[in-house]
Amino acid sequence: MNREKFYRQLPGVDELLRAPELAASIKKYPRTVVLEAARTVLADLREAISRLDEDKLVGREFSLKKIAPVVVSIAEAAVKPDLVPVINATGVILHTNLGRANLAKEAAQAVFEIAVNYSNLEYDLEQGERGSRHDHVRALLKILSGAETAAVVNNNAAAVLLALKALARSREVIISRGELIEIGGSFRIPAIMEESQAILREVGTTNKTHLQDYQQAINEETALLLKVHTSNYRVVGFTAEVEIKELAEVGRAKNIPLMVDLGSGVLIDLSKHRLAAEPTVAETVAAGADIVTFSGDKLLGGPQAGIIVGKKEYIDKILKDPLARALRIDKLSLAALEATLRLALDEDRPDKIPVLAMLLAQEKSLKQRAEVLSEALSKKLSKKITIEVVKEFSKVGGGALPLAKLPTYCVAIVSDDISVSELATRMRTGSPVVIARVQADRVLLDVRTLKDEQLPDVVKTVSDSIENG
Repeated sequence: MNREKFYRQLPGVDELLRAPELAASIKKYPRTVVLEAARTVLADLREAISRLDEDKLVGREFSLKKIAPVVVSIAEAAVKPDLVPVINATGVILHTNLGRANLAKEAAQAVFEIAVNYSNLEYDLEQGERGSRHDHVRALLKILSGAETAAVVNNNAAAVLLALKALARSREVIISRGELIEIGGSFRIPAIMEESQAILREVGTTNKTHLQDYQQAINEETALLLKVHTSNYRVVGFTAEVEIKELAEVGRAKNIPLMVDLGSGVLIDLSKHRLAAEPTVAETVAAGADIVTFSGDKLLGGPQAGIIVGKKEYIDKILKDPLARALRIDKLSLAALEATLRLALDEDRPDKIPVLAMLLAQEKSLKQRAEVLSEALSKKLSKKITIEVVKEFSKVGGGALPLAKLPTYCVAIVSDDISVSELATRMRTGSPVVIARVQADRVLLDVRTLKDEQLPDVVKTVSDSIENG
């Protein structure tokens, strides 16, 4: 087959860029973007000509009029933001795939102010000399935790890695076999320990570890006792574990520090709000832990961060490790964390922090919100759609409170014309994006993770997905 006649129909790149059909795009988008889009389209057409049979090529147009719109669509896609806000209607509060904690407005404003201005990130305004970025949250963390001092890095896995390397490199760390947890992304405590070059010393069994197991394992090579809170699962039944207070006493007697990885790191007593009790940071410090690590973007409700509180002698050693610089927190996360910690000082208003507001939302208010959403959808949609308010359960997510079932209300949607999977797909590819959950052949919109101001947007996306999809 003579393919040359088809190749000759293709315009050159320069000719394509001069086409009137692309004039507006070249003004709207960077020329390099349009150029790359043109090259991509022409390369795809040449590849098609090289492999397709003649009968499939005959009749195809390779004119500027046909090619230009494709170039424009590729250019548009190239400049369109890939990271976009989404509306979380799943009911999973700390949805890892959706960015975990929503920041409070105060935290978002703090990020904005620091982002568009210079700041005293590492500058002591009183002394007029270099300062430490940790100083901006140290006093707040001392108040909230009761610890001697504090430091922050970019996430909790980094906090654990840094502490282990600084305090136990090439020496043994004793940990219960039942606490060798795996967190998101197949990231495991033994793997973190291996990277830190600390030596893992397992004691006890999966379900039972006793104080004497730790005592018998201690030797001259022991650098650290490590206790990891199993925040993303529970072992129930025939179990036993050593309390922090007991383990701390053993450590003090042998002059071996006790480190506790709390994972989620809650600052308030959840049992006061009819939720399962979680060890708070302050309780853990008071029980005798020398170093405590926890996340900033889980139950604390702030940005991604790894927080380390504890005895000054150990925190100082951690911060002197060369790895501390590589894992340091950035200025925007630090600004958000400081603002969130200031909100956390008000023990009587935990709802100032969005994650805690969602977690502590009452059934009555959730039902009212669901009814408002249901009524708005019913007015907007056709009679071929079944809409009802149903009682369900939300999840905390993010590896926190794994057994918690939070009573909630959802708006359930069933269409006579569209499958639930297709409807969910249209909603998550709509504008604005709405992520729902599919359950029992229904699309469920869980209002626990919806803000009141988002309800009109949800109505728009659902309506567009059904009526115009």
